[in-house]
Amino acid sequence: MAHKAVQIFNSVVNYLLLVVILLLLSFAAYALWDTDQLYAAAHESNYTVYKPTPGNEAKTFAELQDINPEVFAWLSIYGTHIDYPVVQSVSNMKYVNTNAEGNYSLTGAIFLDAENRADFSDFNSILYGHHMEKEAMFGEIGHFSQREFFDTHRYGNLYYSGRDHGIEFFAFLHEDAYNGKVFWPAVSEDGRQDYLDNLLMTAILTRDIGASCDDHIVLLTTCSPSTTNGRDVLVGRITDEVFADPFPATDARQGGSLMNVDHLSNVLGKIPLWAWLLLVIIVLPVLLLLLLLLIRRRRDEQQEVIRQVLLVDRAQLKGQKEPYAKAQHIKQEEATRQDKQDTQEQQDKQEQQDKQEQQTPTLGGKQ
Repeated sequence: MAHKAVQIFNSVVNYLLLVVILLLLSFAAYALWDTDQLYAAAHESNYTVYKPTPGNEAKTFAELQDINPEVFAWLSIYGTHIDYPVVQSVSNMKYVNTNAEGNYSLTGAIFLDAENRADFSDFNSILYGHHMEKEAMFGEIGHFSQREFFDTHRYGNLYYSGRDHGIEFFAFLHEDAYNGKVFWPAVSEDGRQDYLDNLLMTAILTRDIGASCDDHIVLLTTCSPSTTNGRDVLVGRITDEVFADPFPATDARQGGSLMNVDHLSNVLGKIPLWAWLLLVIIVLPVLLLLLLLLIRRRRDEQQEVIRQVLLVDRAQLKGQKEPYAKAQHIKQEEATRQDKQDTQEQQDKQEQQDKQEQQTPTLGGKQ
């Protein structure tokens, strides 16, 4: 009875452990899925439909502005995945966790500093964006710290006020987030030269394009994963000249396996949450049942192995006892035969003594 109770207790414990493990695996799978959805939501392809294009600048972009009136520009950096609408609010905190469509999202949006003018007429304008993995949002700004990348990715495009403008990048900095000498939007005319000189002096990489106080410059800044409170800053000059994209349309941004992965990610991202939860609810019991059947089968196999081992041990023990029992039997028979022989000898000896005693009086009478 006690042995059976222990078996039941062990089975219950095993089942509970399986349930806990499956729940943990389900939670981990959901966390991975949720993270993937976050990156998918930040992918530039989600906004491509709204991007102003030659001959159709107003229609799709205006549709996005109807969705969110705070959208006012579009930023593209050639040779990267940075290709997003730009927004501006009265508070710099709003678009830290709000996307360009005005919906809550941890991906945030690319936004212009609240103190800057939306026509980029300030001497220096600052654009902010999250640093994200998988080259989403401003995740590629840090690549400009590499000399080869900096030298080969010289241009970008900034659409605002109804037309395209060029961006010519000339400096990359790694700064502290609280450095007011850099993160100081809309510098006054008297402070422009000092501001520009400080940028060039503290920059890690620079390129001489003849930037001056008469230009309008833009700073693209994002968090740096290398230091606490660190910020990566890419600096460019806004020009009326629109630069051609030197990177082919079939490069890694649009072609090959990456496009297939992006397409798959977008398709999966359109599956509603309730469908994923329903899938988990259906799959989880099936996996649990399969695991229980597998454990039961392995337990039966182990019990069968133990039974076979016990049978072998019993057979071996029996084989060891038989010679011993036979020897004991022979020894007992020998002892019995010896006892009979001794008894017979004693009887014979007794009979001889009796005969002698009977003969001794007769002989004495004759004398």
